[in-house]
Amino acid sequence: MTHILPPLLRLLRFELPFTAGVCAVLGGILTAGTLPGGREMALGFLAIFCVSAAALILNDVFDVETDRINAPGRPIPSGSVTVRQAVGLFAVVSGAGLAAGATLGTAAALSLVLLWSVGVFYNWRGKRYGVAGNLMVSFSVGMTFVFGGIVVGRPASIFAWWFGGIAMLMNLGEEIAADAMDVEGDRIMGSRSLAVVYGPERALRVSALIFVAMALFSLVPFFTGLLPPVYLLPIAIMDAVTTYCAMRLLNPGSANPRVLIRVIYLSGLVAVLIFIGLRLIL
Repeated sequence: MTHILPPLLRLLRFELPFTAGVCAVLGGILTAGTLPGGREMALGFLAIFCVSAAALILNDVFDVETDRINAPGRPIPSGSVTVRQAVGLFAVVSGAGLAAGATLGTAAALSLVLLWSVGVFYNWRGKRYGVAGNLMVSFSVGMTFVFGGIVVGRPASIFAWWFGGIAMLMNLGEEIAADAMDVEGDRIMGSRSLAVVYGPERALRVSALIFVAMALFSLVPFFTGLLPPVYLLPIAIMDAVTTYCAMRLLNPGSANPRVLIRVIYLSGLVAVLIFIGLRLIL
């Protein structure tokens, strides 16, 4: 059994569920305006980590045939892990995540069941639906911040939903841009992504427009008076970087889209960290 443990762990794609768990913790801090209790945040992190990891494991299960062509080194197509073992790990990780969520109250438990269900449906059918599939993934990303608000007992907080909306739009732009760079693989799996239907260049234009929409959305609380101007600085920095990169995406030959997407994500991370610092000291 021990000789298959490392390949099984590779199914988790540790860095992705770890990032999702961190977003839940950040959502809790942003919402509370202080450092929440260690138990709640630890369980919230574990719950989101496991639900996110479960979706990624299931992705490998459903994408076996595509991965035999595009990623033959992945654990299942390489033969180092069987489908049955992967499904078993999916069940264990899912159970751990849902159990952790159940200890955090009804709202947290129900939101986790929703996220888990979206992940299952996306892998089963949703990923072939193009933009609808992109929206499923992006919704799940945005909900990590909202879940953080739920964990600290403030599910209606503007901070949770606002940052959740920013994260959702940012991820949606990234999803569509990624589709534009993975057209061949999507054609093989029968996806109806924007890039497959309308071409990579048009998909990148849509991605750029979504990033601009995200920047505009991020300013709404300031124009409506819901947030004081003191919080505008980190958002303005993120928006400036995002808008610049979005304009570059409109001319894909001038820069590597993957690099531009990473820069946008980095600007978002910096904005969140500065915003948290302001929340803690003001």
